[in-house]
Amino acid sequence: MKLAKLNEESVRKEFSEKGYRLPDYDRAKVKELTAKEPCWVHFGTGNIFRAFPAAVIDDLLQKNVYDKGVIAVEGFDYDIIAKAYKPFDDLSLLVTLKSDGNIEKKVVGSVTESLTADFANEKDLARLKEIFCAPSLQMVSFTITEKGYSLNAPDGSVAGVVQKDWSSDSLNPAHLMGKITYLLHERFLAGADPVAMASMDNCSHNGDKLKSAVMAYAEKWAEKGLVEKEFVSYLSDETKVTFPLSMIDKITPRPDGDVVEMLKKDGFEDTDIIITDKNTYTAAFVNAEETQYLVIEDKFPNGRPPFDKGGVYFTDRETVDKVEKMKVCTCLNPLHTALAIFGCLLSYDSIWKEMKDEDLSGFVRNMGYQEGMPVVINPGIIKPETFIDEVLNKRLVNPFMPDTPQRIACDTSQKIPIRFGETLKAYIAKGADVTRLRYIPVVIAGYLRYLTGIDDAGNAFEQSPDPLLAELSKVMEPFKDGKEATSEDLREVLGRKDIFAVDLYDAGLAERITELFNRLNSGSGMVRTVLHETVSA
Repeated sequence: MKLAKLNEESVRKEFSEKGYRLPDYDRAKVKELTAKEPCWVHFGTGNIFRAFPAAVIDDLLQKNVYDKGVIAVEGFDYDIIAKAYKPFDDLSLLVTLKSDGNIEKKVVGSVTESLTADFANEKDLARLKEIFCAPSLQMVSFTITEKGYSLNAPDGSVAGVVQKDWSSDSLNPAHLMGKITYLLHERFLAGADPVAMASMDNCSHNGDKLKSAVMAYAEKWAEKGLVEKEFVSYLSDETKVTFPLSMIDKITPRPDGDVVEMLKKDGFEDTDIIITDKNTYTAAFVNAEETQYLVIEDKFPNGRPPFDKGGVYFTDRETVDKVEKMKVCTCLNPLHTALAIFGCLLSYDSIWKEMKDEDLSGFVRNMGYQEGMPVVINPGIIKPETFIDEVLNKRLVNPFMPDTPQRIACDTSQKIPIRFGETLKAYIAKGADVTRLRYIPVVIAGYLRYLTGIDDAGNAFEQSPDPLLAELSKVMEPFKDGKEATSEDLREVLGRKDIFAVDLYDAGLAERITELFNRLNSGSGMVRTVLHETVSA
């Protein structure tokens, strides 16, 4: 079998007979037009970008609805550009793993140029300045994770790299948010044309986080006289610069070994899973689920690419906020976190296998429908009932999606206040007795058991990365041998409103959660027992 490589030449010669959808448009013409009149530049070159926004524009190019591509920029791990973009002529292979067993494979060609945000790279920096100064630029978007917008160290102080940027007497920033501010300043100097700065990261009020970071840099530099005060006014003027909110939802796990083997059988040569020096897992291909949602606040002062013709929702700020709350507080994220916690305790290695477990499947279904839906936020443009049905019956059960509870368990302490705390707050606001809730207290108790680092078989397991893991695990250390705890023993965890969003003691839940933890922690097999009893009652 002749092997097919992923590059401009081989795609035309080798892929058409293999059932892969190829770019039917004139990619050279799209590249030329995009280079001359850039409309969209995106920072963050990981899987979610390639599998979703870039693929949407690729579809629009295929349908002759649009004629320009996207310029991709990596601001953190420059190896991604060198190893996963340049060798493949900025093409990527999107492998969509559908729940019915069908697999769709298409070559995405909408990325017309790839750059790094390495300011030491004079060529890339010059090109970035040119792009940001172009009057045609409509949108700068981001998928850099929530951490990418943070200017603070874990202890809450200003991060060292930011302090260095702010203390410098010149504009030579090292933090990505400083670089973005620098490039916006270039746009300001070139004519102060309008532009939208659109975060597409999966975090609450993402646009506000981006704006806060950019404004912090601009104001510091203005104080030092490094930029004009009018630049701060430019950034604050919504007829000039906007920071729309968005909600994104699509699962794009690490490149999977099973997908590699499938592609090899096709004769696809470029199947190597690339691990960069910064431990990013990437490849020439992206494996992803079929379901996807992107809802964006419609604030684009210079126009925008026609994403709406590709299934993206554009709406007002309030509706974006409601969609996000529907997803993260009720219909998806709480279910994911419950599966992550108990999946680790029960030694599962994939989400779909957990959904074949009657106890776990029954638990998240009942939690979602019985405890989440009564206080769900209905955004109007998407029905909560439709969304949660799709999550439970199509997405989480998809046997082709290689997603793991260990991945989802990362940063759990940061997720709980939104995923469960907001539901508790909603019940309290209604005057409801939260002690009558059946499933959420079990999840919180399960999290305490998770923090002991002992699974349901009595064996130690490796917990997922979390900024509070060491601190919280130290509190739970005395109970890892099955010792009973009192609610006062657990106050250093259960008393933290930054983790649970409510005072569990004032709400009357601390005693109940402590009792549940003691049961879960009372011996091997008790996690399974408590889950089964909870679902069966």
